Amino acid sequence: MAAFNSVYLDYNATTPVDERVLQEMLPYFTEKFGNASSKTHTYGWLAADAVDIARAQVAQLITAEKEEIIFTSGATEAINLAIKGVAEIYKIKGNHIITVATEHKAVLDCCASLEKKGIAVTYLAVNQEGYINIQELKNAITPQTILISVMLANNETGVIQSLKEISDIARAHNIIVMSDATQAIGKMAVDVQELGIDILPLSAHKYYGPKGIGALYIRRKKPRVILSPLIEGGGHEKNLRSGTLNVPGIVGMGKAAELAYAETKNNAEKMLLLRNVLEKELLQMEGTKINGGNNRLPNTVNITFDGVNSAELIKHFARKLAVATGSACTSALPQPSHVLKAMGVPEADAYSSVRFSIGKYTTLEDIENAVATVKYALALL
Repeated sequence: MAAFNSVYLDYNATTPVDERVLQEMLPYFTEKFGNASSKTHTYGWLAADAVDIARAQVAQLITAEKEEIIFTSGATEAINLAIKGVAEIYKIKGNHIITVATEHKAVLDCCASLEKKGIAVTYLAVNQEGYINIQELKNAITPQTILISVMLANNETGVIQSLKEISDIARAHNIIVMSDATQAIGKMAVDVQELGIDILPLSAHKYYGPKGIGALYIRRKKPRVILSPLIEGGGHEKNLRSGTLNVPGIVGMGKAAELAYAETKNNAEKMLLLRNVLEKELLQMEGTKINGGNNRLPNTVNITFDGVNSAELIKHFARKLAVATGSACTSALPQPSHVLKAMGVPEADAYSSVRFSIGKYTTLEDIENAVATVKYALALL
């Protein structure tokens, strides 16, 4: 996708709203503007019906039941609700959480906050390819462990963890499993039953839905997971997330989920072909190497340009090519990627790394233009 004469390869940061999603949303800003909690008239009923349909669409996308979907303002809120909600409700059982050093900052910052309140947190290391060691996970489990939180696919490298193996271990110890699937949705099949995930946050704007709307899947049987609410004041969303529902956003999230359910496989195949072309071209440039193992999202390339400051490189083509030095949530921080550092990437290489992320609107011409733009910029340095 190109805009302002610029090629967009930062789809892991956000995606454009699919036109079909936008058209589904528009009536709920105007003629169907009712409050979904208004139970006494048609306007409220129409809004409530729309929310119900969207809940079912999101549930279908991850093979859940609609009663297991709670709408939030986005994945960050969903992650906070999940981790802090588990810590509060299950504190009688234990006070230990296991997560991974390469998690999104939403997870890491939540855990750091809980540590100040007496919760013990183990941060698993990863190898040079970005994968955890399963034996280290087993060794970290104690009788006090109440939650294991491992993201399905990393937002910076695309590395996919073995969630089924992780959940099998957790289940044997009666431990709840959360997986931040925010980056995985729309790029790979995500089945909470097959993977054994108990809690799963997701965000619409990562799969061609609107910003400002997300959801949390909470398993209701085998095991039944119970959370303590973060936001109170009206009992909305089964008393877990009070506040007037964002009906247009929810409708958009539901439609985007419906489209992702139908189209992810084909989109992923297309993105993988383009990613392979991009990787091949980039790796022909001197001093380049891929960060992350082979089991990655089909759209993500995190690459080091040896001896090149990535921020300076990007400055030379920022108006022609949209890429990133890391997560959009941390790109303003003057420090190297915590993900790459955790993988053992030397600090100099971390400062020399760029993330390219492809989307369903990316074309071969976009890839060719991106490669040409990078080559030109490198020649200027």
